[in-house]
Amino acid sequence: MSTPRPSLTLSSTVLDAPDAAELADFYRRLLGWETVQDEPGWVKLLPPGGGSGLGFQTEKAYVPPAWPASTGDQLMMLHLDFEVEDLEAGVAHAVAEGATPAEFQPQHDVRVLLDPVGHPFCLFVNEEAPGEPPAISPEWVAEQTREIAEQDRLTIQDAVAPDPSAPAAPPRQAEPDTLT
Repeated sequence: MSTPRPSLTLSSTVLDAPDAAELADFYRRLLGWETVQDEPGWVKLLPPGGGSGLGFQTEKAYVPPAWPASTGDQLMMLHLDFEVEDLEAGVAHAVAEGATPAEFQPQHDVRVLLDPVGHPFCLFVNEEAPGEPPAISPEWVAEQTREIAEQDRLTIQDAVAPDPSAPAAPPRQAEPDTLT
């Protein structure tokens, strides 16, 4: 005799980061979502119309995943997909907010970007949309990557291994139990 399946609702997908608040701020700007929980080491965003959200938790031992991964690389455990109406405009917005186009783009109708701490995420146009998806040239991706590199932005390496001469961040309180 089997027991009945309990009711389970996906509340959020949680991303680890060197600083939860900083990564949450990137996704808040990218998506326009509301911050509904903001504690030391933990931030949760929800979409305006409801549904599952995104959580961010500080993980001091965070190592960014490699994209694409090779044997021995830190693997990504998941990635986020975001549907956009206009692929080029979506990429431009993500880049303006701090994302970096990945050098490897495996599909012509999907763009892989990296958030400020290296999590890959994808932008895609709904397959049911009329017409051909816009093609973004590898030259455009390389140009955007160069422009970002020239700006004074936090690099993935700086996020993972900050400059030892920089002032230390204040100690954080214990993180909430995110497995409940």
